[in-house]
Amino acid sequence: MRFQIWPMRIVVAPDKFKGCLSAAEVARAIEAGLRRAEPDAQIDSCPMADGGEGTVEALVTATGGRFVFRRVIGPLPEMKVDARFGILGDAATAVIEMSAASGLALLRTEDRDPMRTTTFGTGQLLMAAAQMGVSRIILGIGGSATIDGGVGCAQACGLPVILEGGEFVSPGEPLVGADVERVVLIKHGRGSPIEKVRIDVACDVTDPLCGEGGAAAVYGPQKGATPAQIRQLDAALMQLARRNGKLDQAKLRGAGAAGGLGFAMAAFFGATLNSGVEIVMDAVRLCDRLASADLCLSGEGTLDAQSFRGKTVGGVARMCREIGVPCVVLAGRVDQKADFLAQGVTAAFNIREEPITLEESIKNAAELISAAAEKLLRSRLGKRDD
Repeated sequence: MRFQIWPMRIVVAPDKFKGCLSAAEVARAIEAGLRRAEPDAQIDSCPMADGGEGTVEALVTATGGRFVFRRVIGPLPEMKVDARFGILGDAATAVIEMSAASGLALLRTEDRDPMRTTTFGTGQLLMAAAQMGVSRIILGIGGSATIDGGVGCAQACGLPVILEGGEFVSPGEPLVGADVERVVLIKHGRGSPIEKVRIDVACDVTDPLCGEGGAAAVYGPQKGATPAQIRQLDAALMQLARRNGKLDQAKLRGAGAAGGLGFAMAAFFGATLNSGVEIVMDAVRLCDRLASADLCLSGEGTLDAQSFRGKTVGGVARMCREIGVPCVVLAGRVDQKADFLAQGVTAAFNIREEPITLEESIKNAAELISAAAEKLLRSRLGKRDD
């Protein structure tokens, strides 16, 4: 039992409410409610993410960083997209979501075809960050439209890519999924700015590169691949790993993420593949921020068993338990069957006290979150509602 030292210090570390509010918006809503309940409270706003959608915004906001914009190749070689990445508050770390350049959401349903898509634009973002002089890049690799084994990314980063017949790839013609079977060798890009950068890949997918649980078999259908294309791509990915002497990397947990980009980052860039939420917690120094806290508030759209399988709330709760800080979660829906108490969550509250439609809940999410945070803190402080 910790003794309360005033003013109360609260860390606000929520995830996004998917399809509704970003993590930064959720954090602002919680903070507004807390300040109504206790104006003198010291509130440390630390929006969180798990390496997927919203990671760039969460990390930039939590560390006082800045956004950078670049026009790059999209998922299709003929596409151009305006992609955003972040430079964190330390000015030495960049954070990139590959989906900003090579994401499935950038394509119309009828344009989904992993034989035609490329990670080239992701490589352009990596190069842009490296050329800005960062020493570390955090790369989130969720939501891809690609199954190119990362060859497009390697090409854009200046790594020499050699095709059958000894042909070197032109740097201006992005390689796509259909080209993987033609790739004989990918060399390290000595002299490229990317060689000097440490890359940490935020990846919670555990699939290997090839086989029944691999990149093509598991994710090919949602990316528009036919059964025949899945077999072709899977064989091409295995061949790519074998030709380059990287069969061990092909077996890594997460090698199959983003259509094999996880494999490419480990095999050709020397990157590490880690839990996204662990990388984010380290980047925002969550452990240090919690060390002197009296309370932590986290949150997400749905709190259920999935929340503790590599997701944000599970990571935050686990760290709170290790430090000895109460962790309270606000959610749009709380699955009472989930044993969240055993996972380090002190208490969990549904932001909706009265039955309302999902549409109403989404529309008024910020107000509901803010009101729930205010009520929670007033209850803990023994204050009456005004």
